[in-house]
Amino acid sequence: MPEAKSPDSPVRHALGTAVAALGGQPREGQVRMAEEVASALGAETHLLVQAGTGTGKSLGYLVPSLLHPKRVVVATATLALQHQLVERDIPRLVEAVKPIKGLDTSYAVLKGRSNYACLHRIRAGVPDDQGTLVEVPLGAMAEKVLELRSWAEEEAEQGGSGERDNAPRHTDREWRQVSVNHRECLGATKCPFGAECFAELAKEKAARSHLIVTNHSLLAIDAVEGVPMIPEYDAVVIDEAHELVARVTQAATDELSVADIERAARRAARWVTDAEGDPAGDLEDAAGVLREAFDAAPAGRFDHVPDQLSDALVGVRDAARSCLSGFPREQGGEQNADAGRTQAKGMVQDVFTNAERMAAFSEADVLWLTESRERIPARLHVAPLQVWGQMRDKLLTERTVVFTSATLMLGGDFGSVASSVGLKPTEREVEYGTAVPTEGVLPWRAIDVGSPFDYGQQGILYIAKHLPAPGRDGLGKAQLDEICDLIDALDGRTLGLFSSRRAAEAAAEEVRKRLGHLTTLVQGDAQLPELAKQFVEDPHTVLFGTLSLWQGLDVPGDTCQLVLIDRIPFPRPDDPLMSARQRAADRAGGNGFMQVAATHAALLMAQGAGRLIRTTTDKGVVAVLDPRLATARYGGFLRSSLPPMWTTVDPALVRSALGRLAQTASKD
Repeated sequence: MPEAKSPDSPVRHALGTAVAALGGQPREGQVRMAEEVASALGAETHLLVQAGTGTGKSLGYLVPSLLHPKRVVVATATLALQHQLVERDIPRLVEAVKPIKGLDTSYAVLKGRSNYACLHRIRAGVPDDQGTLVEVPLGAMAEKVLELRSWAEEEAEQGGSGERDNAPRHTDREWRQVSVNHRECLGATKCPFGAECFAELAKEKAARSHLIVTNHSLLAIDAVEGVPMIPEYDAVVIDEAHELVARVTQAATDELSVADIERAARRAARWVTDAEGDPAGDLEDAAGVLREAFDAAPAGRFDHVPDQLSDALVGVRDAARSCLSGFPREQGGEQNADAGRTQAKGMVQDVFTNAERMAAFSEADVLWLTESRERIPARLHVAPLQVWGQMRDKLLTERTVVFTSATLMLGGDFGSVASSVGLKPTEREVEYGTAVPTEGVLPWRAIDVGSPFDYGQQGILYIAKHLPAPGRDGLGKAQLDEICDLIDALDGRTLGLFSSRRAAEAAAEEVRKRLGHLTTLVQGDAQLPELAKQFVEDPHTVLFGTLSLWQGLDVPGDTCQLVLIDRIPFPRPDDPLMSARQRAADRAGGNGFMQVAATHAALLMAQGAGRLIRTTTDKGVVAVLDPRLATARYGGFLRSSLPPMWTTVDPALVRSALGRLAQTASKD
């Protein structure tokens, strides 16, 4: 155990100064978190901190990060939290701690290159399919692109950041007309506008700053893939750490379609005319062979790659390599790069890199094919089987890491999350059968600083034990009856979290038919911010949705007093990556179901249940319409992952409690 800190320790003093200046009140959990983070950074020990909603988590790690003598990186999963830190939390903290002498409060935000406007693309034009620079795109988006260009020029003149978040409203397609990815970028030394480049200026500012705020994906590219994206740093705080494995996996996942290859070949054709033969034509021919292989191969995960597909991938790889060799070398040195050539070569390089990885079919990768549907072409995907090894070897062995989230204890223990990122499993985790069996993993400490909420008094966990177990055919009559009865008792104020879009829409249709006096909204009816706004403004409203609502909605107060979960959110049996990881865990002597499927479900359920209690005055019910939570052997693991609410299986008791909440809300 770390030594107890004195009342006047530097971190306690700085936190107290900040909280007082911000008009807040001292919070025991926040103080403990700040001191534990400071201790971990000083002792170079990895730390996991579970800090419930309302703890004041961001100050709990920002204050010790500012006090740390070396640079600290803070990485978030979502842009929303990143924006909150940079636009609100850090500026207010910096102002609050001004009285503390000698404190380096410099900070910067760092994003991927495509999140910044590109002045070269804006001033020189966008390469078309033949690689010719087009100054103004044709069609309906021309007006919006011109608006974005005008905004970017104003940003350059006024010393702005050129970040996408600050731009006028736009679509992804419109933004691509004024931005580049890392392969399309000419490079600061070759670009005539390099001295003004928003992305380069952001990197320069980060190199001068003590605190750098970035995202999980950029951290993964920098630390795990070894592509230098972030200036040298000593330690990293990973907020929203429950998302880290998914974000690192996403950053290391590649895709390939026939259209990708054909587009790269067309772009390359203009630049490889002096090469021997017709490398661009050969690449396009290889795309045709791959299309035939896609048509012949079954959709889903490959345990063994069909010979036709394997041969086609080798053909694409070799054709792309020849095409790359056919690009002429740049003449004239710096400041003479051609954007069309750079983009064309980058596209061919992407095809080569992805085809080479897929053709190798490493045991460390999972390969699967998604079939074409409507306007979406067939696509081949490759993802790492696991990422804990890379994170252990390339991040955890090099730097001190603090992981924090409101959801890190799954099954009542930190072990599942810790082992998933490459840390040593606990004895409890081995007992449950969820540990990743490895050698050479790193030690760590973990704390739960609790929550200011009294879950036992504020919330009820209702498990509908009397319902039949959910089947493959979606919601049955019994489940729909239960949903309508619960919503009717509360007269709205319900957030429904469903495992599929079909289930959400079926429930919405039934509620609209039976409870027509309520407003029933379904994810997809409008953008999420607009749906959330309607949900907050009208208490007699029901909002149904899927995954993004499980984790992305924050509606404190009487707006949401019932959270419905239709079934335990296990991954689909045909999910290629999850099923591969589960099988690998079984083969390694572990319990694949517990390690992968149950852990995935526990994390989502904890996040979903966390939508209910957001302040110390909130009250309500989390209703799980899946009896397996009460009856199955793994039910205890899942229940112990949820906030410690009072639990019941009595439907009459719950309807009565919801009725009382409805009466109280109507009086208010």
